[in-house]
Amino acid sequence: MKKEQFKKYGYELIDWIADYLENVEQYPVKSTVQPGEIKSQLPASPPAHPEEMDKILEDFKKIILPGITHWQHPGWFAYFPSNNSPASILGELLSAGLGTQGMVWQTSPSATELEEVVMDWLRQMIGLPEDYAGVIQDTASTATLCALLAAREKATAFAVNDSGFSKVLRVYASKEAHSSVEKGVKIAGYGRKNLVYITTDEEFAMIPGELEKAIEEDITAGFQPACVVATVGTTSSGAVDPLKPIGEICKKYNLWLHVDAAYAGTAAMLPEKRWALEGAEYADSLVFNPHKWMLTNFDCSAFFVRNPQVLTRTFEIHPEYLKTGVDAVVKNFRDWGIQLGRRFRALKLWFVIRTYGVEGIKKIIRKHIHLAELFRGELLQDKRFELLAPVYFSLVCFRLNDGRSEEELNALNQRLLEAINSTGKIFLTHTTLNGKFTLRLVVGQRTTEERHIRQALEIIKHKADELLKK
Repeated sequence: MKKEQFKKYGYELIDWIADYLENVEQYPVKSTVQPGEIKSQLPASPPAHPEEMDKILEDFKKIILPGITHWQHPGWFAYFPSNNSPASILGELLSAGLGTQGMVWQTSPSATELEEVVMDWLRQMIGLPEDYAGVIQDTASTATLCALLAAREKATAFAVNDSGFSKVLRVYASKEAHSSVEKGVKIAGYGRKNLVYITTDEEFAMIPGELEKAIEEDITAGFQPACVVATVGTTSSGAVDPLKPIGEICKKYNLWLHVDAAYAGTAAMLPEKRWALEGAEYADSLVFNPHKWMLTNFDCSAFFVRNPQVLTRTFEIHPEYLKTGVDAVVKNFRDWGIQLGRRFRALKLWFVIRTYGVEGIKKIIRKHIHLAELFRGELLQDKRFELLAPVYFSLVCFRLNDGRSEEELNALNQRLLEAINSTGKIFLTHTTLNGKFTLRLVVGQRTTEERHIRQALEIIKHKADELLKK
């Protein structure tokens, strides 16, 4: 593709993206295609000869776009958000254009040093202690795996890296912890059976006393406790594990404490929500995702560690072809995680923070929390609905309850969810809390306004009316 062609189609795509962001509400938030429908329209073999960009873009609109579920839709209330913003998109465009591979300082000094700076900005923004150092990972799942690997090596004086396992190590997390903890435990070699789930209280938070009891029992049984994963803003209910008492237990038994704040960590930017990270000073590592709730498009996960030397010693390797003359005086982020190759993610994060400013980001987070509270209050005015978990941030867990049996209520609420999502106007997902089928509505999309919350309330109540009349 020649320069003029690149400019022509580049301008065309920027125009299309700008219009898409402005008009995304016109699409059904959840794709309506059937399994295999997209694949059936695509050739089974790659093209032997070049194809025109006009034809490729035509096929994008005709074949690909109908199969897109629109995460940037203001009616997106599912899972957690995967946000973006015009500033972030422009930063990502520059990153793609530069094609930087920032594995070591020498391969692009700006990629490394900008990452150092913006990660320290983030540390300040959410109130972490000064002795934390940060690195950008792709996702919280990867960050948690890195923490589990570092905890493994700390617990064994780096023996597993050299010789493999010689003892059984144990990891502890609440029953509400994200599934990435179990996956990380499997990948890191602990073994799924050595992930100990700790009982939660009535608000779905880990009970510190039960954690210490499990640790004591494991020590007596000859196991070696290695790591505790605490969660701030669990996926199912938004629960907050009490970091301070958990941290005190970890300090007592010399265990690595990793804090998974993937969703709710962004809320700690607000002074009134800083309580959620009280006790973070005990943690050895913490992760939160700017790509969830901080206007930065996927992927961009902020991973902080208190002692980078443990992390780098876990991952570092020094083949001759990666050695440079400045290794002793710079950070080489290839040693801070699993990947050797690293994208220039700091650039889009820099664009976002500078474009909105800390106060601008805080304003948006406060708006989302306010809208969640509005939804909660308006929903509970209808006595047929009940909350199933506290609302700490912007996640509301609820169900329709007309007094029938639990089994019947589960089936009723599953039908309600399907009816709500069939409208194409909003998209909710579900979980199970104490065996109860639970609808989740999370506010976090940049473009969501009060009218979208009121529309969601109207749809939910209308579909409830229809189901209860049958």
